[in-house]
Amino acid sequence: PLPDQRADVLLPEGDDRAPVLVHLHGGGLEGGSRHDDAGLHARLRAAGVAVVSPDYRLYPQARFPEFVEDAAACVAMVRRELPGRPLLVGGSSAGAYLAMMLRFDRRWLAVAGLASADVAGWLFDGGQPTTHFNVLSERGLDPARVVVDDAAPLFHVDATTEPAPTLVVLAEDDIPGRREQSDLLLATLARLVPGDDTRFEVIEGQQHSEYLRDDSAGQDRFVDLALDLVARAVATGSADPS
Repeated sequence: PLPDQRADVLLPEGDDRAPVLVHLHGGGLEGGSRHDDAGLHARLRAAGVAVVSPDYRLYPQARFPEFVEDAAACVAMVRRELPGRPLLVGGSSAGAYLAMMLRFDRRWLAVAGLASADVAGWLFDGGQPTTHFNVLSERGLDPARVVVDDAAPLFHVDATTEPAPTLVVLAEDDIPGRREQSDLLLATLARLVPGDDTRFEVIEGQQHSEYLRDDSAGQDRFVDLALDLVARAVATGSADPS
């Protein structure tokens, strides 16, 4: 792989069937790295969850959809190298946008040789369900605009979307408009995807993804929410058939 397509893999000791979470870092598709949330990942590992934290191509070198392709390739690598485990995919901020694209625009997993059923659960932390602001900038548009087109996860939610255990997390003081856009995503899922198990949580007293920091008062709450999602995903029995 290229230097910006590497991943850290944290496996709980003595458990070769532990569920695995692919967690995509934030940074606006122009910053951040796989090392950003190491403390959080260590806590999840200690609780019995394997964590894979990848890098992916970023602006200004990258262009849409290269970062989505990288995220899909990482999920395929995890399914190939760690078979037989319940597989969850998620991310924070820009990483949540990428995870949403993988769930709702199924062509990216398909290109990587996967289907939606290969993923047992999804974690969207502070993600933008409309077209990402830096994708708008790439097109020469005002990044403050709200656009729902082919680069928006919300655009791809329809009656063929497969239900899955999902967690949507926001901070109480999140990015302006993020709550309203997330509400629209949740309402669309509720209307079009019967049986979908999507839960929405707000972490009080926090700003956008602030609870990822090791010194944040909200990290305990975020870890508890993530572990609850893992338990729900495992309970569905959607492990790799191999």
